[in-house]
Amino acid sequence: MGGPETRLGFLVLPLIVCFSGTPGDAHSLSYNFTIDPQPRPGQLWCNVEGDVDREVFLSYDCGHGKIIFTSPLGEEVKTMKSWETQIETLRDIRDHLCDFTLEKPTVTDPLTLQALMTCHCEDDRNISGSWQFGLNGLMSLHFDSENGHWRVDHPGGRWMKEKWENDRAVTDFLKKVSMGDCGSWLQDFMGCWEKMLKTSGDGASRKPQQVLLLASWNSLSLAAIVLHLFTLEPGDQSE
Repeated sequence: MGGPETRLGFLVLPLIVCFSGTPGDAHSLSYNFTIDPQPRPGQLWCNVEGDVDREVFLSYDCGHGKIIFTSPLGEEVKTMKSWETQIETLRDIRDHLCDFTLEKPTVTDPLTLQALMTCHCEDDRNISGSWQFGLNGLMSLHFDSENGHWRVDHPGGRWMKEKWENDRAVTDFLKKVSMGDCGSWLQDFMGCWEKMLKTSGDGASRKPQQVLLLASWNSLSLAAIVLHLFTLEPGDQSE
C-alpha cells in the first residue's frame, strides 16, 4: 500500500484528467419542451430546459416568461446580443407546438407533448439538427432535419408521423429552427466558451462542461488539502 501522498495522488489524478480537453470536439445544444394543456395545480403548462453537451444551463417557464439560469454558462449566455431573439424564437416554437393538434383518436384526455430539439456542430463545423417527439413521457417519433426523414421509434408515434410528414409548413419550420436558429445559437455559445477560457487564466483546451467545472476548482483544491490531512498517519499529525 502506498503512503498518504500516493493515495492523494490517485485522488487528484482523475481531476487533472477531467480538466484536460481535446481540440476539435463536437458539441451539441438541446432544448427540451414540455407542453401540458391541462397541468395539475402547481405544475407548469409549458416548460423548456436547455443544455449544452448535456449540461443543463437554463430552465424556462415559457407560460409565464420566467427564466432560471442554472450554470455559469447561462449567466454568460444572457449577455449575448442574440439572447432576446433566441427567447422570441423559443416562444415561437412553443406556439407552433401548441398549434399542433395532438388529439389522438379514441383518447379523451389531453396528452402531454414532449419535443426535444437538438443541433450538433461536428469536428468539421458542419451543423446537423434533429427533433424527437413523445407523448406522456414516451419518446416515439424522430425527425432528421438534414434529410427530412421521419422515423417511428414506438407505435404511439405512427399517427403523429402520418399527420406531420406531408405537412410542408411543419417540416420546413422544424428544419429552419433546428439547423438555422439552433446552429447559430450554438456558434454563439462557443464564443462564450472561448471568453470563459480566456478568463480562466491558463488557456488550456477544454470541453465546455470542463470550463464550467473550473468555477469549482478552488473548492476542490481545498477539499483535497483537507482530505490529505485526514490521511496522514497519527504520528505525522502530531508533528
